[in-house]
Amino acid sequence: MAVQGSQRRLLGSLNSTPTAIPQLGLAANQTGARCLEVSISDGLFLSLGLVSLVENALVVATIAKNRNLHSPMYCFICCLALSDLLVSGSNVLETAVILLLEAGALVARAAVLQQLDNVIDVITCSSMLSSLCFLGAIAVDRYISIFYALRYHSIVTLPRARRAVAAIWVASVVFSTLFIAYYDHVAVLLCLVVFFLAMLVLMAVLYVHMLARACQHAQGIARLHKRQRPVHQGFGLKGAVTLTILLGIFFLCWGPFFLHLTLIVLCPEHPTCGCIFKNFNLFLALIICNAIIHPLIYAFHSQELRRTLKEVLTCSW
Repeated sequence: MAVQGSQRRLLGSLNSTPTAIPQLGLAANQTGARCLEVSISDGLFLSLGLVSLVENALVVATIAKNRNLHSPMYCFICCLALSDLLVSGSNVLETAVILLLEAGALVARAAVLQQLDNVIDVITCSSMLSSLCFLGAIAVDRYISIFYALRYHSIVTLPRARRAVAAIWVASVVFSTLFIAYYDHVAVLLCLVVFFLAMLVLMAVLYVHMLARACQHAQGIARLHKRQRPVHQGFGLKGAVTLTILLGIFFLCWGPFFLHLTLIVLCPEHPTCGCIFKNFNLFLALIICNAIIHPLIYAFHSQELRRTLKEVLTCSW
């Protein structure tokens, strides 16, 4: 990624520097201050990328196989998995090229590596943006299914979902290309940070509203059975825990990366911010971990999808 605090990893491999060993240690920044830095090795990047790649590929293949899953909701889930697959795939490709360069098994000119690095950056950035968009789309879809249940199938149709998917992909590619081309402009970084905050607020508002409606519904049912307090409290606690986990994982995995972008704008030369910049690869690793978690949250809870997944794994096409 072409942002301050990171490095052109492919071009850096031309120097044949040894790969980092995973460790938690103190590193000196430009001013001589001691910084807490988590080094992520290429082997760990490769492992995380491969796990996410396989997991999300299974989700895409499973949804594609079962025609019962060809609905707007699963269309968004499939596209989320595809976005995460591309994030992981670009990471695996970049890491594999780095390892081959360092082993001397691959020889390439700097100009070729520069072009390859730009392509990987665009794929990674566009996939990250589309992943955030599809998380928002899934939240909106679930909100409509709860608050407009009787009109859901007339509001959220498959053609509309496909148009939304196409618009998200086109916008992600266009904006990611602009981001890579003008990464050193403050306005571009601010737009990305605002976009992340908007997605966070959108998801929080929608899911909190859905939780409140679900609690009201549970309370109404409990009144009919004259068990208002135990049922309402138990359901509300379970819903609050689920919501906290959902939003907490999202913020934990994506927040550090956008904090990094924010600090580039606010304090690019400050020693403390410089210490945070040194952990950029850790922030990318957290995003890849989020890509591993997404199928567990949004896909594998479906009994129909799990059943089809078993057929895919046993090659029962």
